[in-house]
Amino acid sequence: MLDSAGTLFQNGRVGIIVANLFVTLDGVYQAPGGREEDTEGDFAFGGWQAPVSDDEAGAAIGAEIGLIDALLLGRKTYDIFAAYWPHQSDDIGRTLNRVPKFVVSSTLTAPSWAGTTVLPDAAAAGRLRGEYDQVHMFGSGVLIRSLLAADLIDRLHLWLYPITLGQGKRLFDAGTIPASFSLAEPARTFPKGAVSLVYERAGDVETRDMPGA
Repeated sequence: MLDSAGTLFQNGRVGIIVANLFVTLDGVYQAPGGREEDTEGDFAFGGWQAPVSDDEAGAAIGAEIGLIDALLLGRKTYDIFAAYWPHQSDDIGRTLNRVPKFVVSSTLTAPSWAGTTVLPDAAAAGRLRGEYDQVHMFGSGVLIRSLLAADLIDRLHLWLYPITLGQGKRLFDAGTIPASFSLAEPARTFPKGAVSLVYERAGDVETRDMPGA
């Protein structure tokens, strides 16, 4: 059945959608993992994440992936994952290959990664909360923006890295809806300066004058 907000409940389950995104200090999420991952817009800094990562941050990301009950991706990130992870047999590879996978796309008809279901839009992605306890996203900035606009992200997990790039795709760009967030877990820092920040939606933006203003 549906609650008043349109969230699907099945067998009493109320799951969450967790959006994980690797971002720079100036908010860029484009191509963290490889030089040729995403060169759109003549992006010159593909592969920026590895030099500012470390073993502790890598272990934390691996632990986050271990929580996944279902994986949700946008089309561009799905194509990157589907070309790589089916051929990996480490702990992360085994998890990603085992869990159900969902990709939001209006053009994909024959997904190559076993266990993949194609969804038509963000609303369909939101209904996964009624089927799985923890639906995790990685990358997929365009889809994350759509889900944020529809208030369908339950947790926003930003992995913030201590660099600025001055170019590239940004999560919070023109068209971002006003919203406030609260810290859902204590911030965690890593040796090379990365910070793990987990936020939950906390309602609308409030305004008031500062004392003495």
